Amino acid sequence: MTNPLFNRVAEQAIPISELNRRARALLENSFAPLWVSGEISNLTKHASGHWYFSLKDEKAQVRCVMFRHRNQYLDFAPKEGMQVEARVLVSLYEPRGDFQLNVESMRPGGLGALYEAFAKLKAKLEAEGLFEPARKRALPAFPQQIGIVTSPQAAALRDVLTTLQRRMPGISIVLYPTPVQGKGAHLQIVQAIATANRRQECDVLILCRGGGSIEDLWEFNEEAVARAIVASRIPIVCGVGHETDFSMADFAADQRAATPTAAAELASPNRFDLAQRLQVLEQRMARHVTHHLERRMQHLDHLAKRLTHPGQRIRHQHLQLEHLTQRLQRAAQHRLESQGWNVRQLSERLANAQPNLGPQAQRCAHFATRLALAMKNRLALAQQEQARLSANLQHLNPQAILERGYSITRDAQGCIVRDSAVLAIGSAVDLTFAVGAAQAAITAKK
Repeated sequence: MTNPLFNRVAEQAIPISELNRRARALLENSFAPLWVSGEISNLTKHASGHWYFSLKDEKAQVRCVMFRHRNQYLDFAPKEGMQVEARVLVSLYEPRGDFQLNVESMRPGGLGALYEAFAKLKAKLEAEGLFEPARKRALPAFPQQIGIVTSPQAAALRDVLTTLQRRMPGISIVLYPTPVQGKGAHLQIVQAIATANRRQECDVLILCRGGGSIEDLWEFNEEAVARAIVASRIPIVCGVGHETDFSMADFAADQRAATPTAAAELASPNRFDLAQRLQVLEQRMARHVTHHLERRMQHLDHLAKRLTHPGQRIRHQHLQLEHLTQRLQRAAQHRLESQGWNVRQLSERLANAQPNLGPQAQRCAHFATRLALAMKNRLALAQQEQARLSANLQHLNPQAILERGYSITRDAQGCIVRDSAVLAIGSAVDLTFAVGAAQAAITAKK
């Protein structure tokens, strides 16, 4: 039996580069981006900024590359032998035909579940309104006593105490000791917060610890700690870890500080700032008092100048009264003279304006004569016109026509008949005479 491969020897061969290109396309299209875990080995950081390394486990390994535009966003430094989880794209390096993984992002191994739990709990508490800004309280400006919830062995405690001593040494400090790391530490943190609230001896609480890995800080991500902070009647400042570390306690606290030292600064006033502010206020008060005294002294001088002897004051008022009397007399005399002049002027105007009734009486008599003559003529013309109209009216009076033997004929509807054609044989008509009326029936027409 012949091998079928020998029958296809005439088929066209493809270049290796084409084969690798097809293989790369097949791999990238067949595998969606996915997460893989393994140990870093043979890590090389190229001068271009790209990272080349292998991921391996007990049974296999694979080449990986993480380009500079991807690795520059990592918040940790991968090291040889470190267990990591990487989001990768399965591919093939065509020039050498090497199977490889293109790494898009990376996180320390074993932290995936912690990050997921952190995100779920944060979403849950946020939906309940525990992180609402309106719920959070303002810190007291001048606390008398500050409580610190942390471990007595923590370096953060020394930082907080040093800061409080420097800023305001007169503030009393109460330590509520509790472990801040290790399994079950969150329950003791909750108990310490409850103790502080039960005793009610502090104006503000500082919850703090130094930096560390996410596992070291995980006790501050427990739901019980967040709820205890929200339930606290005492305002709480949270200073856990470093500036880039965020915990559930940070979101629940009334104020979040980047570091324990920053938490101490937020919880306490600065004596140097207060001293400087007091100095400024003292200077302002001194200026105000000085200015007030100067104004009062000036006012006193003014009043002293106005203060005179009663006898002198009476003499001055007597002179003023005499002066006013003279002015009143002059004003009255001037007023009388002015009014007299006005009376004389008005009298002359009245005399000039008095009418001459003689000519007016003659004109009235003349107009009366003309009016009587005009009325007589008008009355005669009206009588003539009346006579003419009466003659015309008598001439046109229908009664006069009827007196001459004529009559008026009306049909059944009361309309005057002017044409015999509108009448029918046997129809009734009304006849009106000069004296009286009669009804008739049409027996014939002409």
